Amino acid sequence: MRAADMNNPRTSRPEGKPWIMGIHAYVPGKAMASDGRPLVKLSANENPLGTSEAALAARAAAHGPASYPDPDSRALREAIGELHGIDPARIVCGTGSDELLNLAAQGFAGPGDEVLFGKYSFAVYDIAARRCGATPVEAPDMDYGLDVDALLACVNESTRVVFVANPNNPTGTYMPRPELERLHTRLPGDVLLVIDQAYAEYLDDGEDDGGMALAAAHDNVLVTRTFSKIYGMAGERVGWATGAPQLIDVLNRIRGPFNVTASGQAGALAALGDQQFVARSRDHNATELARFAEAIDSLGNHGLRAVPSKANFQLVLFEGEPSAAAALEAITEAGYAVRHLPGQGLPHALRITIGKREDMDAIVSVLRNLVGESA
Repeated sequence: MRAADMNNPRTSRPEGKPWIMGIHAYVPGKAMASDGRPLVKLSANENPLGTSEAALAARAAAHGPASYPDPDSRALREAIGELHGIDPARIVCGTGSDELLNLAAQGFAGPGDEVLFGKYSFAVYDIAARRCGATPVEAPDMDYGLDVDALLACVNESTRVVFVANPNNPTGTYMPRPELERLHTRLPGDVLLVIDQAYAEYLDDGEDDGGMALAAAHDNVLVTRTFSKIYGMAGERVGWATGAPQLIDVLNRIRGPFNVTASGQAGALAALGDQQFVARSRDHNATELARFAEAIDSLGNHGLRAVPSKANFQLVLFEGEPSAAAALEAITEAGYAVRHLPGQGLPHALRITIGKREDMDAIVSVLRNLVGESA
């Protein structure tokens, strides 16, 4: 036996790398009760209006599954570039934005490095860090939102990637443009700032965190977006990212070949052309989110609180009685699936997707009955 093998003896079976075994697999939102009953799904932040008819038609007409799709998503990148004023060469498409977030960590961090994000951030960031052998670092929050000073205080010589979801998932909080710019300005030039804008299309007209401008002007900013949310194409898994050419080059080197399906490319291309559907989805969400948040805050004397949200979901805090677990049970019994996140440090909260008007009214009715108030 070689000397090196004396310290690492062979095992009787393949063993996962220790940093992989430290991953807690992502848990998707539930769609059925424990007894098998189907539930109305308000647990995955899907679009309650469905998908654009134009996108559905284009998806159905896409060339058959026997042929490989365009490996570079060329037409889709050109359409994204035209809509957002970006050179298509500075765009890469992925299997949802999840693939691109993982690639960002893999491409720029590894064992001995640190990947930084805020408390109550998207669960994929921790997974992305561990997946490439880096150490995940969680910065303290400020009332469930990202705290720039807390993030900066965690930056050190080992920091390689900083993830910021804006609006943030699962809290719905939002970092305004001056704060995001301040964060970027204070980061070392060799640290990659990844701005995850999965919910950016839900922002009010004219509301902009400046992430795209930062990505256009600097070598260390990557912005990711997805077609899973406002475009209603979660089932096709299509996302994209933009940044400096050398960032896009790294992601292209390690992304999966033919990573976006032909139907996904066709549907996303048509969805981009139907901005009326996007506007209708945004308007529906704004109206129902405001109504739901107001209803939750009216129950504040029972310990319920709606965290201000800029996304298509509402984080509801249960800071008295009833508990979030009790509310989850009652909501499930009424036929709805919502998200309880004790694994993300939120045992006292439920994340509830904004659905159709009747769905939101039903949830409010359940909560009012639970606290002993008439509907």
